[in-house]
Amino acid sequence: MNIALELAVQDSAGVRIAQQVGAARVELTQALALGGLTPSPGALELALDAAGDLGPEVHVLIRPRAGGFHYDADEIAVSVRDVQHAVRAGAAGVVVGALDSEGGLDLDAMARLRDAAGTASVTLHRAIDVTADPVDTLEAAIGLGLRRVLTSGGASTAIDGIETLRAMTAIADGRIEVMAGSGIDASSAAALAASGVGALHFSAKRTVPGDGRVRMGSASDGVGGYEVTDREAAFAVRAALGLSGQAP
Repeated sequence: MNIALELAVQDSAGVRIAQQVGAARVELTQALALGGLTPSPGALELALDAAGDLGPEVHVLIRPRAGGFHYDADEIAVSVRDVQHAVRAGAAGVVVGALDSEGGLDLDAMARLRDAAGTASVTLHRAIDVTADPVDTLEAAIGLGLRRVLTSGGASTAIDGIETLRAMTAIADGRIEVMAGSGIDASSAAALAASGVGALHFSAKRTVPGDGRVRMGSASDGVGGYEVTDREAAFAVRAALGLSGQAP
């Protein structure tokens, strides 16, 4: 099956799993439970080391805070610096998204982020899915010259937005890659791959429980459970797509 895999990971261990599963790319992030935030410089360096010369491309999520995607001037300035740092460090691309006060794509902010990336690949993330019309936003992304868009078709999960994903792929017509993401697992991967999208983005994550010896145990305490990339879940997606090869 001619479809690229992109694994959302939070550390170098996730990069190594992505390499084993044959992913073309990783989206490096942190705090996936919050929707993902910009990873630390140290995390990026170790991820690039883990990928090496033959591993998956490392694309860095640039998101300065949790919450919505309408950013003030300081937050855009931070994001521009983070894009520049990621590219200088060796990232193959960045994953960005900014909306204006009306909920549409912030074209000025997106142009600044694109320009900061230079020749590196730029992906519009799922900010597109909270715009009023993802199809119109797709055309705006094409106009900006972005490499790809990560989308669930405006639905809570990609499988629920599969008809919109089909339509977006047809409209894109090779001008931009449409990558399906959100809630993708072994049960939905094959159907989404058959929709015509160019890539599947998934996290294959599991939660590691918090230390039971610590009485404060909620996530807000900072001592609850945490998420890691699950190797078996990643290979289950690969198997569902009928891709050859066994887990090393």
